[in-house]
Amino acid sequence: MEPIKGETLLKVQQLRDQFDNLEKHTQWGIDFVEKYTKFVKERSEIELNYARQIRNLSKKYQPKKKEEDENKYTWCRAFHSTLNELNDYAGQHELIAENMTSLIIAELTRYAQEIKTERKAHFHDGRKAQQQVEASWKQLESCKRKFERDCKEADRAQQYFEKMDADINVTKADVEKARQQAQMRHQMASDSKNEYSSYLQKFNQEQNEHYYTIIPNIFQKIQVMEEKRIERMGESLKTFAEVDRQILPIIGKCLDGITQVAESIDPKNDSSQVIESYKSGFEPPGDVEFEDYGQAMKRTVSETSLTNSRPDNKAERSSKGKSKTLWPFIKKNKGSNPEDFSHLPPEQRRKKLQAKIDDINKDIQKEMDQRDALTKMKEVYIKNPQMGDPNSVDPRLTEIAHNIEKLQAEAQKFEGWLAEVEGRLPVKSDPPRRTSALYETQNSAPPTNNNNCAQDRESPDGSYTEEPSSEVQTKTQPETAESGDEFDDADEEMLPTIGTCKALYPFEGVNEGTISVTEGELLYVIEEDKGDGWTRVRRNEEEEGYVPTSYVEVFLDSNAKDVFSWRTVFLSEDS
Repeated sequence: MEPIKGETLLKVQQLRDQFDNLEKHTQWGIDFVEKYTKFVKERSEIELNYARQIRNLSKKYQPKKKEEDENKYTWCRAFHSTLNELNDYAGQHELIAENMTSLIIAELTRYAQEIKTERKAHFHDGRKAQQQVEASWKQLESCKRKFERDCKEADRAQQYFEKMDADINVTKADVEKARQQAQMRHQMASDSKNEYSSYLQKFNQEQNEHYYTIIPNIFQKIQVMEEKRIERMGESLKTFAEVDRQILPIIGKCLDGITQVAESIDPKNDSSQVIESYKSGFEPPGDVEFEDYGQAMKRTVSETSLTNSRPDNKAERSSKGKSKTLWPFIKKNKGSNPEDFSHLPPEQRRKKLQAKIDDINKDIQKEMDQRDALTKMKEVYIKNPQMGDPNSVDPRLTEIAHNIEKLQAEAQKFEGWLAEVEGRLPVKSDPPRRTSALYETQNSAPPTNNNNCAQDRESPDGSYTEEPSSEVQTKTQPETAESGDEFDDADEEMLPTIGTCKALYPFEGVNEGTISVTEGELLYVIEEDKGDGWTRVRRNEEEEGYVPTSYVEVFLDSNAKDVFSWRTVFLSEDS
């Protein structure tokens, strides 16, 4: 083992007496590596939990099957694309956790075990060297004490010989014996001296080698080990940053994707989709002709009134009653929807029927494809009987033929309903003029300067109502009840109030959809007059309906007019 020279030796020599402190320091360094490994592991768990929460959030707000119609609006599609981008975003955080586990946690765990083994070996060598020096020192001390003891014994023997030699009373034999004893002691002291001198030289060599070669080499190995540990910590910290930096481009693309879909939102297109989705196909009501209340006359109906188009005979009434339904005043039926979608307005009904026909045609095409495939299979079996029995295909072909026949019959049924709806859809023309009937109730008649008659005006959606006279009311009520079953919908959300109103006159709401009020009664307004003379009001959560606008004084909230103006434009575009 060669001694260390130069600057390294001087540095290492400064720690030759700090063996125990170095042992504590290197153990603290290993503990720090394990502490940092635990930190990265907890960070990895945080990334995994975050990614899991982001995925759950995205999944929670994904559109359900019943909400598939949302895809026709650009703002809904933008939100759904944002949810998909969030999934990719979560995947990048999972990648962070995975890379930290493989590149930092696993590597540092393995390295910590290696450095523990290496440190243990170095300090084992150091302790062994120290033990050897200490053993040599003890041996040297033993030789020294023996040499000292032998010298003292030799001095005593010499003094005894001299005393015996000076004494005249002592025989020559005793003097000779004392002289030999003294010579023997001097020889033993000389031997001890030589042994002590030799072992001292050997100890000095071992001590010099220990402090200038063995211990410096051990300390140098510990220094290299410690520097590697520190370097490894630096590399791990760099990797910690690089793992995050590697996913930044992908996360940037995710955020760019969200920005792009946000910029693709088209408000005008979405509002056009709303109009297309909810337009009913009804024409707006025509002008109301003036009625002279100054002349005594029976209840009459103008020939230009829409009410004149109602057939008088029962057979014709039953066949056409559905198209003359009192649209806004029908009570919603909570049962299942009819198969022909007759509960919907004409335009909405046409769309539903067309969609149904398209679905049926797709099913027919699937069945025909299966039939063609089985027919080819049967032909192959006929040509190659060893491949299969041709008759085994016949039951399935019969079943498919029956399915196709059934689907075609169903398609014809829906096509008939579609033709009926398309024949009824109004053609754009000048709006018809109609005349309302004279209101005969004495107690509830408004002042004569009011041209709006309460119970025979057009409803807000363009259909009409009848007077509560005994003859006409008897005919109207069964028809309304019959057609009311055709209009059902999902639970309608309660409309918000847009103002209040005060009843100026009493009104008896005898028709479906109307509500009775007393003079002076205060009510909530939930729908303003659309130009047909009716205002929709609410008394409480369970009672609401239409009242003549001329019978109430309306007080709208400040922001209600803006909302109503948009709806007015919407309805005008619809018509």
